[in-house]
Amino acid sequence: MSEFLTIGEPLVVFAAQEVDTKLADATHFQKFLAGAELNVAVGVSRLGHASQYVSQVGQDPFGEFIINAIQANNIATDNITTTPDAWTGYQLKEKVSSGDPNTFYFRKNSAAAQLTPAAIDNIDFTGLKHIHLSGIFPALSNNSRAAFQRLIDKAREQNITTTFDPNLRPALWASEAEMIATINDFAGQADIVMPGINEGQILLGSTDPNTIADFYLAKGAKLVIVKVGAEGAFAKTKTRSYFVPGFAVKQVVDTVGAGDGFAVGFITARLEGLSIEAALQRGNAIGALAVQHPGDNDGYPTAVELQRFLDQSTTLEVAE
Repeated sequence: MSEFLTIGEPLVVFAAQEVDTKLADATHFQKFLAGAELNVAVGVSRLGHASQYVSQVGQDPFGEFIINAIQANNIATDNITTTPDAWTGYQLKEKVSSGDPNTFYFRKNSAAAQLTPAAIDNIDFTGLKHIHLSGIFPALSNNSRAAFQRLIDKAREQNITTTFDPNLRPALWASEAEMIATINDFAGQADIVMPGINEGQILLGSTDPNTIADFYLAKGAKLVIVKVGAEGAFAKTKTRSYFVPGFAVKQVVDTVGAGDGFAVGFITARLEGLSIEAALQRGNAIGALAVQHPGDNDGYPTAVELQRFLDQSTTLEVAE
């Protein structure tokens, strides 16, 4: 029985090993497990919470690798199906000395994009306490969008808390206008919305944390968390606001996975009954750990590693 569930597209990532080299020129790559929602499931499981993942992969070596890796991370695979009719998606990623790495997808009409709402009806919701959603899965196809909506409806019926991370991927959408309208609609159906300030600029034309929070609170969210990068996290309900500073990081290796790491920290802290402030702090901590490792989820800690980091780290000084 799981207490956490998420849905998404798992990817095999081939990360270039040559620093600051274009993907077209790179010759050496390392294989990793990835996928934003799957990153969260890995992190939640690593911190000792029973997790399950809903998806579909192809009957191919990548699909086999993914299922084996998910099981190795102690994540339930009962709701992962396989199909012979589509390939498992994969991705290439640059290695950079600073900033965000360029990526390139091979995922159009992938196996995960063929998942239908019928898959949601097969889920056993018994014991589930939290469902994490992101804006990537509904971008894949009409099928995936319908399945996504079915899961939100089921969560509401079962009174299960939901988080929603916009996780904007413009390359997956037919147009920016469709992306903005769809993402904002789904955000308004979630209990907790977790945008970054740069996403706020795209989705509503503002990088002001208060403005972003008020926008989604007015749409129906109970809590909005605005990730403000290295500075930390701002959160707001209809009656109170919070700010928790981020952690100092000596060297940023790879920024991919930091936002998912934040979700891991916040969700697990709340599952454990911690306060919103403590949950924001844990989210910031795991985000800081994530950027110091090359894989999307390699830096996510065990409970012991997390506590060691908290004991040894200092938060950033943020000007008022």
